[in-house]
Amino acid sequence: MRIALVSDIHGNLAALEAVATDIRRRGADQVVNLGDNLSGPLLPRETAQWLMASDWLSLAGNHERQVLQLRPGHGGPSDVYAHSQLGEAELAWMRTLSHSTRLDDDVLLCHGSPRSDHEYLLETLDGTAMRAANLAEIAGRLDGHTASLIACGHTHVPRQVTMRAGERPMLLVNPGSVGLQAYSDDHPVVHQVENGSPDARYAIVERTAHGWQAEFFCVPYPHESMALLAEQRGRPEWAHALRTGVMPG
Repeated sequence: MRIALVSDIHGNLAALEAVATDIRRRGADQVVNLGDNLSGPLLPRETAQWLMASDWLSLAGNHERQVLQLRPGHGGPSDVYAHSQLGEAELAWMRTLSHSTRLDDDVLLCHGSPRSDHEYLLETLDGTAMRAANLAEIAGRLDGHTASLIACGHTHVPRQVTMRAGERPMLLVNPGSVGLQAYSDDHPVVHQVENGSPDARYAIVERTAHGWQAEFFCVPYPHESMALLAEQRGRPEWAHALRTGVMPG
């Protein structure tokens, strides 16, 4: 069984279409989208409609929750813009999405961690610096959940971790972000994430006789078109991140 994992599209339709083409070329039995689908200054409505028409299994990220709970005069600019562009059909679709689910007893899917859509699972913040989480930290965030494969998103950082739950081996995979390779956040403290290139990221996991194995992919796409959109909508920091994979200095 081959499962393509995508996450954190953030309304970047050009990156999404490039990744979808690459997945079709490589082949997968199922595509799973781990959330944070629309928020940002790009193409939230068009991205929602693309996902709604697909046969992908989509989850909600923290930004889906934030867009749906948005109150007038509150919220960040990415969520405010996305909300302003979505119609009732797109909002209704978002309400059907969960931040975590199981494909079966063997596969657990979540946006952040199984207990929270806003918690980093495979990374830890030390002050304002982000590092790879250790196994004890990850185990605490799993909150007793086990599966042979656990897929998460949220941090935009491609990574895999192998650990055990008793005699059960577990592979934990973050496929990275399709749509945004650098960002700044203020939760729980101000910090930055930078992947260092504009290419879209995703992963394919395959169940073999030796257990689950993961392969990570970087897909070039016409990122300049998305950077220009960000500039036109007053988000120069997004434009810089889309062009370079780093935040402005």
